[in-house]
Amino acid sequence: MIRTLSDVQRRDWLRLARTENVGPVTFDQLISRYGEPALALAALPDLARRGGRMATLKVPSEADADRELAAGAALGARLICACEPDFPQALAALDPPPPLLWVRGDFGLLDRRTVAIVGARVASAAGQRFARGLAAELGAAGCVVVSGLARGIDGAAHEGSLPTGTVAVLGGGIDDVYPPEHRDLYARIVEQGCVVSENEPGRTAVARDFPRRNRIIAGLSRAVVVVEAELRSGSLITARLANEQGREVLAVPGSPLDPRAKGTNDLIRQGAAICEGAEDVLRAIEGLGGFREPERTPYRPPPVDADDALRERLADLLSPTPVSRDELVRAAGAPAPAVFAALMELALAGRAELLPGGMVAKG
Repeated sequence: MIRTLSDVQRRDWLRLARTENVGPVTFDQLISRYGEPALALAALPDLARRGGRMATLKVPSEADADRELAAGAALGARLICACEPDFPQALAALDPPPPLLWVRGDFGLLDRRTVAIVGARVASAAGQRFARGLAAELGAAGCVVVSGLARGIDGAAHEGSLPTGTVAVLGGGIDDVYPPEHRDLYARIVEQGCVVSENEPGRTAVARDFPRRNRIIAGLSRAVVVVEAELRSGSLITARLANEQGREVLAVPGSPLDPRAKGTNDLIRQGAAICEGAEDVLRAIEGLGGFREPERTPYRPPPVDADDALRERLADLLSPTPVSRDELVRAAGAPAPAVFAALMELALAGRAELLPGGMVAKG
């Protein structure tokens, strides 16, 4: 479903993506069902009302969208929507892809052979040296290195790959540089590499932004290498997401006496490949073809809308623990199209959360 958007369609696409309670899964279902973002926007109030929402759903105005577009343009950034030809193929292959990306710098790097290097923020000197050297070797072998611009391993990976191509994925807006001491590194990446963000310019990252940032880091990459990570590290979330997306996961082994090695050693215990140098990474991705957007069967609304009883039954079945949509179909004893329609309405009402991989949790 690759197409070029008009200025009006692009603005509507942006408005839909920024609408309250519309995450990547809900956005993908709305576009699949209604085709045009303008038609989905028009349907939102009734869908949210049927889901049980009493207050008006917060939808950005045309003026709000125009202000975001102007702010991005003032930074020299470009907005790329998921349906457009220039959207990175690796991200387009995700189910679902992020609806849009803001990009500064050389966006052509996003479709080259990419490897993510991530790890601890409070990294050892040895870990930073390894990450910097690994990034430089991978760059010399023709790879682009992706990371998150954080302290420690991320910063070292960017420094090592800056001459050959590096991509920084931000949790906040395209201009949200964190930590502050990486402002110079950020400026050099904009000049020589590429910076991407899913969020609007001017936004400061909060905790909930980083799992989505990590999903993009993994989604852009053919392999994810974790250099150092404690057991509760965000880098392990990136590794898990990469595994779910079918990417290769590698980990650098470390001393059992160092807490920063516990996460990487545990990844190896769970089946991650050992990374002792660039040759291990290149061997892992050798033979992997390019990414192709999956063929999608367009969603069609059910002949009869889901009734109130089904919506309430599904709401009662949900809990904070995610469950698959197929399991909800079985538990509700209702046709799948009606269940899927009801779940989208509950999500817009804030009563359900539609997650990647066909999972659903209580809103």
